[in-house]
Amino acid sequence: MYRSSNGEIMKLIFIHFHSLGKNMVSPQLLTVFIGALIVVYALPGPDMAVVMQTSMTRGTRHGLATAAGLALARAAHVTLSACGVAALLRAAPWLFETVRIVGAVYLAWVAIQIWRSPAFGVKAVAAADDVAPPLSHAFRRGVLSSVLNPKALLFCSVLLPQFVRPEAGPVWTQVLELGVLLLVVGAMFDVALSFGAARIANWLRTRPLAQKVQRWSFGAALMAFAVRLSLD
Repeated sequence: MYRSSNGEIMKLIFIHFHSLGKNMVSPQLLTVFIGALIVVYALPGPDMAVVMQTSMTRGTRHGLATAAGLALARAAHVTLSACGVAALLRAAPWLFETVRIVGAVYLAWVAIQIWRSPAFGVKAVAAADDVAPPLSHAFRRGVLSSVLNPKALLFCSVLLPQFVRPEAGPVWTQVLELGVLLLVVGAMFDVALSFGAARIANWLRTRPLAQKVQRWSFGAALMAFAVRLSLD
């Protein structure tokens, strides 16, 4: 009897995880999602600026602490977005689709703002006798710079629904998978920036043409993602 019960439990667990796997986001959508994340994280913005500035003025360890703070803030954004997406779907599926379209329009607007944005700059390295604050200060700076930025939460809230398909299964499993990818890709970029901030910043600051090419190419890629997602 005991063995039989254990066998039934293991069977139920297997069925659960097997069905969960089928409810995950499709590989095609994941490819587009990862591509969109790469474009977004590669764009000069507040998160990139705070990581680069901290790494250049305080060193790699402080840059990594700032990156950890940004990761925590993004996790909060994903959690809030997940709650909103699930509630939105339960309340009105047609409104969910409307948000997806509005989200695509927002992505297009972001692309236009990128084309119109000025050159990216980073503050100079701090003086040699400037005492570096504790790592906790850098961590807190990363958290606050992202949590207190409403545009970061807005972008996360409109990006995730673009890749959620209600017919594919529970919304929360799809949002969880997308959220983990968002955190991982963001952390990879932040860590790379922390180690190579000085070289990257100096290279961009001395090459205005490279900055212009970067803005126009990334803006065009983001616009293409917006068109692709609005037609899906």
